[in-house]
Amino acid sequence: METTQKKQSAAFGVLQKKLGITNPMQSPRLVKVVVNAGTGSFKDKKKNEIVIDRLLKITGQKPAVRGAKKSIASFKLRQGDPVGYQITLRGRRMMDFLDRLLNIAFPRTKDFKGISTTGIDEMGNLTVGIKEHIIFPETVDEELKDIFGIAVTVVTTAKDRKTAKEFFTYLGFPFKKEA
Repeated sequence: METTQKKQSAAFGVLQKKLGITNPMQSPRLVKVVVNAGTGSFKDKKKNEIVIDRLLKITGQKPAVRGAKKSIASFKLRQGDPVGYQITLRGRRMMDFLDRLLNIAFPRTKDFKGISTTGIDEMGNLTVGIKEHIIFPETVDEELKDIFGIAVTVVTTAKDRKTAKEFFTYLGFPFKKEA
């Protein structure tokens, strides 16, 4: 255990030197992970319950319902109708989710070549779209007809894209090789 901490500390020292950080409190850190799933096309309550159940299994936390902001008659959508679900993970659950995402889910993704660096915004946050939620081992492979996509946003204290990319690389995010 002690040697692992020394290795991590040494690796973080290299990251600080690479970014030119003198004070350890200036170094970037994770704030939260937000998981979103849109269900705008699911009018059936049973399908919405399936989405809630699967997100609960994947993240370990019950999702909050996100309602429509305004009514749109052509889509038969009324204000307040559920159009998606959101989960905000912090602390231990956040770290557990990121561990499963990086070490289990991404390797299970079909034809995965890495995360695009264009997913990092100007404020240093990374957003990754996942087309099929079934890459997580917690989901049951029995009902393959109800597959939905999720968006995972990793929020950091990084100040710009360059710092964020170095930080995410340090954390082990697999980015695409740039030509």
